[in-house]
Amino acid sequence: MTDETTSAVAAAPPAAVGTADRALAAEQPPGAAPADRVTVRMPADGAYLSVLRTATAGLAARLDFTLDDIEDLRIAVDEACAMLLSQAIPGSSLECSFALEPECMAISVSVPSLNPRPPSAETFAWTVLSALAGNVEAQAGPGDRLAIVMRKFRPMSGSA
Repeated sequence: MTDETTSAVAAAPPAAVGTADRALAAEQPPGAAPADRVTVRMPADGAYLSVLRTATAGLAARLDFTLDDIEDLRIAVDEACAMLLSQAIPGSSLECSFALEPECMAISVSVPSLNPRPPSAETFAWTVLSALAGNVEAQAGPGDRLAIVMRKFRPMSGSA
């Protein structure tokens, strides 16, 4: 993905910004420098998840995450999608937005759902997701969309 693509997504007018983008923007602290944003929209079908795993790895590498953290994020995105796809409206789109900040990557994955129910935080799958991605939350939000938002912080480099 090129910087031009990233800039085009970041500069999109508010009406064009997707649900996942709004979830990430709402978490941005006031006065913080705007993060680069990349959004991927694809059919809500497991056959396309390899594209999303590859995009996740490429963006995490751009932020200089370790190889272990990159692999953790790839698996976390895959796991979040698996949780959401079971509730996605057939034939709909899965949307994944990445907010790239100097110290972390925030990822929001969302699908439209007829009866959105956030995944239980008491399941083994949620425990694995939290261990891989760091800060994780589920949101049943506007427009009957179900989202999982993850934040993975990059380890500080060098010594203090």
